[in-house]
Amino acid sequence: MEESGKGRRIALLSNVNMNALIRMLRKDAEVYEAEGYGNELGVLMNPSSSYHAFQPEITFLVIDLMELLEHDTDLQGAKGRVENWFAAFENAINLSCTYYVSDAYLWAVELETAGILADRAGLEGIWQERLNALCKNHGNIRILPYHDMIAGMGEENAFSLKMWYMGKILLGGECQKRLAALILHKVSLEGRTPKKVLALDLDNTLWGGLAGEHEQTPILLSEEHGGLAYKNLQRVILYMQRQGVLLAIVSKNNKEDAEELIQNHPHMVLRLEHFAAKRIHWGPKDESLTEIAEELNLGLDSFVFWDDRPEERLLIRSGLPQVTVPDFPSKPEELASAMIRIYHEYFEKSVLTEEDLEKTKQYASNAERTKMQRAAGSFEDYLRQLRITVTEVDAGSHIKRLEALLNKTNQFNLTTKRHGGNELQSMLADKEKRVYLYRVEDCFGDNGVVAAVIADVSGKTPVIEEFVMSCRVMGRNIEQGILTHVESALRKEGFERIRGIYIPTAKNKPVENLYAQAGYTKISRHGEDAIYELSLQDTPHRTFIGNMQTIKNKNSLGTETPGRNFS
Repeated sequence: MEESGKGRRIALLSNVNMNALIRMLRKDAEVYEAEGYGNELGVLMNPSSSYHAFQPEITFLVIDLMELLEHDTDLQGAKGRVENWFAAFENAINLSCTYYVSDAYLWAVELETAGILADRAGLEGIWQERLNALCKNHGNIRILPYHDMIAGMGEENAFSLKMWYMGKILLGGECQKRLAALILHKVSLEGRTPKKVLALDLDNTLWGGLAGEHEQTPILLSEEHGGLAYKNLQRVILYMQRQGVLLAIVSKNNKEDAEELIQNHPHMVLRLEHFAAKRIHWGPKDESLTEIAEELNLGLDSFVFWDDRPEERLLIRSGLPQVTVPDFPSKPEELASAMIRIYHEYFEKSVLTEEDLEKTKQYASNAERTKMQRAAGSFEDYLRQLRITVTEVDAGSHIKRLEALLNKTNQFNLTTKRHGGNELQSMLADKEKRVYLYRVEDCFGDNGVVAAVIADVSGKTPVIEEFVMSCRVMGRNIEQGILTHVESALRKEGFERIRGIYIPTAKNKPVENLYAQAGYTKISRHGEDAIYELSLQDTPHRTFIGNMQTIKNKNSLGTETPGRNFS
């Protein structure tokens, strides 16, 4: 598990003694010097506390449920105490901070004899239900999986009565190390760009044996012995796919043999529909990976390649150094554990969005769009057949997706500025900012929320500070429709001109001429950076073919925005 908190200011607050753990964390991060323990709500709610003077970027709250309940396991009383805690915490939330709140693990020595008198699952459920609701309502709240960590270690290994009696130190030494590693791992997730594609070999990788020889030598894939190791690997990968990891097949094989096995073997967990792209042939695998990257419109640095054969791994490492190539375990029983490590190291995200859960479907639809484009008589005919609809949606209701777009988009990103969820919450409340967010749909389905524009209106002339769009909808002139929509909205506010900024990076070359092509005039240049301007009274004709609409919702200022149609 990656452990990196360098350069980040974090705080650890608790109702039990965490001083030793805080000292551990100081080796890898700048950590708040807690004022004792048991007053976590007090330091949060007091604006004059040393906690607020420290200004942590991320705050971890590890709460022992039994201490919070004062060892009273009555369900009704527990509901009241839990509700009071969350109500106070919610009032103390600061938009400039990200919070991780532990889920509950109920433990105390007397529970060994409590039997049915203590509904442990019910009490933990009260906390979990309230925590889930909090995360749903606040984009800067995350869950710290404390319960799973304790369950994985076992109570005898996790808790220490000796330490508890000595100084209200609940966790034993090894458990404190585990919790420190977990906290630092969560810190590392904030702001990083995860990988997007897991490219997989088939024979002796997803199953044991060879697809083309299964009539002579049975495939190793079952519910027992070595076959279960491969099936459990597939179960892990399926959960990764459901969380937005795109799967691709890169296999030297007879296509018919491999696809027949994938679709019909009774113990296959992964089926063809789970893969966003497939290359099953006898050609070089570096060429297959390059083709898949072009098909998905993703950079090769978004790929992780997993193959049992060392010569294939060497080929990719030497020929495509942008691709991440982990080692392959030597024993089948290590497969699932190795893939779990790959997930945590390369793919895990701090939060999941609705778009993450629909990734494979969206990229499969993109393949159908490509087929339509090839068959269309002209590009304009293709766009008309797509029947594109771009809808402005409420940014406040999609804050996690907005954060993901701004922090993970590289190709269609005019300025490549990065913003945390807490900073975006402040932007939405800022009267001098306009945040526009867009969903794109067409005849093949919903692409999800894929584009965002942030404009600063503090001066006489609004400035587009950020304009990002997912690579999966590039190349359909959607950006032209979005620009027209933003310009129209600002013109209705009374502005006469608008400016746009382009700051070049290693990856955003595709949008270098976006403003010039949209009719803007370059008015200045600072090194490689360029500033463009347009009169809102002279908006040129744009080549967007589709329907642009705004649903009735609340905008960033909290006022009603009437429904509008733009074509």
